[in-house]
Amino acid sequence: MQPLRGTKDILPNEIQTWQKIYRITNDILKIHNYKEIRTPIIENTELFERSIGNFTDIVNKEMYSFYDQGKRNITLRPEGTASIARALITNKLYTDKPINRLWYLGPMFRYERPQKGRQRQFHQLGIECIGSSMPIADIEVIKLATDILKQIECKEEYLLEINSIGNLQEREVYKLNLIEYLKKYEHELDTDSRNRINKNPLRILDSKYLKTQKILKNAPKLKQYLNKTSLEHFETICENLTYLKIKYTVNDHLVRGLDYYNYTAFEIKTKNLNQQNTICGGGRYDNLIKQLGGPSIPAVGWAIGLERLIILMQTNLSENIKKDRIYIAIQNLHTINILWDIINILKEYHIKFELDLSNNNLTKQIKKANQLKTKICFILGEDEIKNKSITIKWLQTRTQQTIKISNLRKYIQYLKKFNNLTEY
Repeated sequence: MQPLRGTKDILPNEIQTWQKIYRITNDILKIHNYKEIRTPIIENTELFERSIGNFTDIVNKEMYSFYDQGKRNITLRPEGTASIARALITNKLYTDKPINRLWYLGPMFRYERPQKGRQRQFHQLGIECIGSSMPIADIEVIKLATDILKQIECKEEYLLEINSIGNLQEREVYKLNLIEYLKKYEHELDTDSRNRINKNPLRILDSKYLKTQKILKNAPKLKQYLNKTSLEHFETICENLTYLKIKYTVNDHLVRGLDYYNYTAFEIKTKNLNQQNTICGGGRYDNLIKQLGGPSIPAVGWAIGLERLIILMQTNLSENIKKDRIYIAIQNLHTINILWDIINILKEYHIKFELDLSNNNLTKQIKKANQLKTKICFILGEDEIKNKSITIKWLQTRTQQTIKISNLRKYIQYLKKFNNLTEY
C-alpha cells in the first residue's frame, strides 16, 4: 500500500525540524503580538472562487473540490489567506480590536505535478496583519519574514523582489493597454499566455517562457499607470527597507497569482531551486474582506512554503539538532522502582533520554547505545539497584564512575553546564 501521489509521510526524525520551525516562528511572532489561528482544512468552494478568482490556475486547474453527503460543494483549502479572512468575518474579530495580527501553519492542497519541494499536500506558514492601510504594516510583515528566515538559519542566498500593482482601477486601465500590446504578438506567445490574454493578462507577466519574456520587455509597465497614492505607498516601503538593510530589487513583472492583491506584491526567492525558487510570497489585499461579505478592512500578509524551506536548511538544522541525550541500560526490567526516581529527576531538569526496553543483557544494551552515537549511558545492574546508585559510562572515552541516586541532581547540573545535552 503506497501513499497517494503528491503526499508524503513526515517521519519522526523529520518532525524535529518542523517543531524547531514552529518554536522559532512562535517566539518571534509573539514578541510582535501575532496570535496563532487554526482554520478548518475544508471550506465552501465559493470562498476560494470569490477570493482567489475564477480565472486563476488555482481555481480552474488545481483545487480539490467535491460534493459531500449533504450535497454541499466543498474544497480542501489551497491557500490560507481566504480562510483567515472568512474566520475574521465569521467570528467578528474586528469588533474586539481594530488591528488583528494573526499567523497560521498547516496543510494546503493543490492538484499539481509533484516535484522536489512541491507536493499536492503541502504546508504553509503565513501571517496576516489585518486592519491597517499604512505602509508600515507592509514593512512589518516583510521584516518578519526576513527575521524568521535568519533565525531559522537559512544560510542559502535569497533575495526579496517587490513591486506595486496599484489599485483595481489602475490595473483595469493597465490591463486594456497590455492586452492591446500583446494582441500584436499573440501568435508568438506560449499557449498558457495566449489563453490568458482576455481572462487574466497580468499573469502573462509572470511567464517563464523566454520568448514571452522577450516580448514583454517592450510592453507597457504597470508603474506608468499608478497614481500619487500608490507611488507614495511603494516609495515609503522601499525607503524603510533600505534603512533596515533588507536587500531588495524592484521587479516590474511581479504580480502574484491571486486576484485579491493590490498595491504591494513581493516574493522572497532563492537561486537553488531552479524555476521553483520562491520560498515566500505575499502582498496587500485591502478589498478581500469586503469582497467576502465583511466590512471594508485593509490587510497585508505572506506565506512561506515549508517543504521548499526545509530543503534549503536541512543540513544546517540537522547539525543543530544532533545534541546528545542519555541512554538508560537496565539489567532487570522487573525491578524498576529505582528507575522511576531517575526518570523523574531527568524530567525535572528537562533532559532527553532513551530507555532500553529490549531486556537484553547489559553488554548488548551498551553496544546499542554506542551504535546510536550516544555519549553518556546510565547503567543499572543488580549492584546499582541494590545500592541505589548509577554507573555513568562515557562511551567515547570508555571512562565510568558510580554515584548515589541522592547525588544525581548535582551531577545533572554539572552535565548541563559542560555538555551538549538536549532539553525538551
